[in-house]
Amino acid sequence: MNVTVECQKRPEGSKPRALRRSGLIPTVLYGHNGAESVSLTMTAKAAEDLLKTASVNNTLIELSIPDLSWNGPVLLREIQSHPWKNSLYHLSFFSVASQNKVEVVVPLKLVGEAVGVKQGGILQQRLTTVKVQCPPDKIPESIDIDISNLEQGKMFY
Repeated sequence: MNVTVECQKRPEGSKPRALRRSGLIPTVLYGHNGAESVSLTMTAKAAEDLLKTASVNNTLIELSIPDLSWNGPVLLREIQSHPWKNSLYHLSFFSVASQNKVEVVVPLKLVGEAVGVKQGGILQQRLTTVKVQCPPDKIPESIDIDISNLEQGKMFY
């Protein structure tokens, strides 16, 4: 799933609290032109809409920065929010434009009902996510595992 979002270059000397009061969320882009990081802002509405569809380290986002005449694929790396107000503080993006492969964490999704559970057994899932290396445009939303033939006392690895 590709999501498109637009950010603006953050004004020099601007304070994060003042930006939040004016309806902007401070963001940063890492990996843009090598090791250089770029301070950005985006509207709180755009950030909330982004978080409805995107997940950390899993969704490829098309980021556009008109002030810098730059656009390219990024991953959402970090979300910082206020502990009890449930308001956004900061977002971090990582550019994947020059990368052949990225390492992401993908959720495991169990499909079907195990035969062992139908016979009265209990299903124990020890892992809920797995690290995957893949090209940025091939990131899976989840990895589906069919457990319908899993019997009591058997494991899936």
